[in-house]
Amino acid sequence: MIRIIIHGCCGRMGHIITEICEKDEKTQVVAGVDAFGDAYAGFPVYRDLSDCPEADVVIDFSTASAVDGLLAYCTAKNLPVVVCTTGLSDEQTKALQSAAEKIAVLKSANMSVGVNLIEALIAQAAPKLAQAGFDIEIVEKHHNQKIDAPSGTALALADAANAALGNEYEYVYDRTGRRMKRPVKEIGISAVRGGSIVGDHDVIFAGQDEVITLSHRAYSRAVFGKGAVEAAKYLAGRKAGFYTMSDVLS
Repeated sequence: MIRIIIHGCCGRMGHIITEICEKDEKTQVVAGVDAFGDAYAGFPVYRDLSDCPEADVVIDFSTASAVDGLLAYCTAKNLPVVVCTTGLSDEQTKALQSAAEKIAVLKSANMSVGVNLIEALIAQAAPKLAQAGFDIEIVEKHHNQKIDAPSGTALALADAANAALGNEYEYVYDRTGRRMKRPVKEIGISAVRGGSIVGDHDVIFAGQDEVITLSHRAYSRAVFGKGAVEAAKYLAGRKAGFYTMSDVLS
């Protein structure tokens, strides 16, 4: 039985992960942490990680401001952590890498199986299509409560294309301030915020007289919760290192 702490347990994703773990015979949520919540399930909820019992792994769906304390705790306790929070700063991203020298850290911009498969497809398609003169644009859509833009997933999809192209492309988020034709080596990234959209991502390869679009639609947050739980099961007991969903799915 893998013992899990849910960091950010009283949010929407915390509730989803709780439901998934209740149905999974291999996992048990032993505690939750939330600065603003109270117990709502069959495990205690604390306001501070230091009050939690022993566990095998932490699943984090909190806020960027809480990640620094999370990494400090997990490093001190030698506790693997699945970091699902988005909108991290460059400094926090570096801190993840530093923590991975001491503990097992898994971080993916998107925990769904479908999105991670699309990343692999993009890496295969981008060089061939760029050579054929195709431009790359990414459009992401999320609910009106999402704070960061563009989404971490959109940036990960752009990174997948750019890495396959030798990291020679520039990301462009706004073209309103310039009067010029579109440069060849750029990837446009656009963000839409509205309603209750869970998460839509379109990677558009636009060529002469033809367009290829790789799309992913999340109709429920459960797809992210399922991926996070599978990641936790994979990470528990792993040696120190930086892991991604690609490792889980391989």
